[in-house]
Amino acid sequence: MPWRVAVVLPAREGFSTGAVGAIGLQVAALAGPNDVIIGAPVAGPTLLPDHEYRTVRPGLWPPGSRSHRYAAAVLRIVHDIGPAVVEVHNRPDTALHIARSRPGQHVLLVLHNDPQGMRGAETPARRADLLRWMNVACVSGWVRQRFLEGVPATDAQWVGVSPNGVAIPASVPPMTDRAQQVLFAGRMVETKGADLFVAACAQLVPTYPGWRFDMIGADRFRADAPLTPFMAELLPRAQAAGIGLEGYRPHADVLAAMARAAIVVVPSRWPEPFGLAALEAMAAGAALVAAPTGGLPEVVGDGGMLCPPQPPAELAQAMARLMDGPALRADLAARGRAQALHFGVEHARACRAHMRAEALRRRT
Repeated sequence: MPWRVAVVLPAREGFSTGAVGAIGLQVAALAGPNDVIIGAPVAGPTLLPDHEYRTVRPGLWPPGSRSHRYAAAVLRIVHDIGPAVVEVHNRPDTALHIARSRPGQHVLLVLHNDPQGMRGAETPARRADLLRWMNVACVSGWVRQRFLEGVPATDAQWVGVSPNGVAIPASVPPMTDRAQQVLFAGRMVETKGADLFVAACAQLVPTYPGWRFDMIGADRFRADAPLTPFMAELLPRAQAAGIGLEGYRPHADVLAAMARAAIVVVPSRWPEPFGLAALEAMAAGAALVAAPTGGLPEVVGDGGMLCPPQPPAELAQAMARLMDGPALRADLAARGRAQALHFGVEHARACRAHMRAEALRRRT
């Protein structure tokens, strides 16, 4: 792609190996050769040392909220770069500020979460107004449907799907060589169902002495994540149940753990916009149990066992069914690997490149 793209991260998104979330990982995975990444200060090398990284330093002007000053600082960098397309991730208000401030600028807003909960996209009127200024790429069909609710049907042409992608390992350990381990890997927050996993495991630990139950994660995607009230209450219960707690680990370590575990559980309470952890587990060859929420069903397909995580007793039954059935685990893992191939990183890059080209072709 010969033209430059300015890729704008959310203000709180990390972009280094020691502190990075799902959005930063996807920006790194799908980056084009001429992308310039714009984001908050990072400690140490960035995820893409061969790409230009511009640090946003909000000043005291203009007056207003921190998000408004962040958008203003991003705009100054965009003015300096002069990109063909500005790709703003997960911040409708920032994308709108740039589009209105630079007449003729082609803007692509990439949505990783439910837009109806985002500043600047809460109502159908605001979402329709966004489409007057920019194209929108959604990581799943579920996110696209949420964006288009109440928006005139004629505006749907400006909204597409650009899924997340993962690097598919050429080979993974067979189920027979995997540890008898049930793994949770993700943020230790209520929406991700970390407490539901603990409750389900507590029912299983006494009757499955040959199995390990482990959790990787913290409240934030960084090693110095704070101990929240939710975690302060959860961690003693997990320890009392005999669950191993590994805390935050770099992304490469999480993928390696998924490749060793027999079962990975994604028990989300909230409607997952996509479900990257579930996709990574399938790609790693684990047998997956996931909640049937949000975009998870379209990502998981028949490559995992969809099970409501509440009540925890039902989640425990689904986990026990896999623990008791080595042939079922192997079959589910094989189907998961096949499903993950639909979301390979090359396909995801092609989808993102197409959405960028559509934004560039649009008359502004």
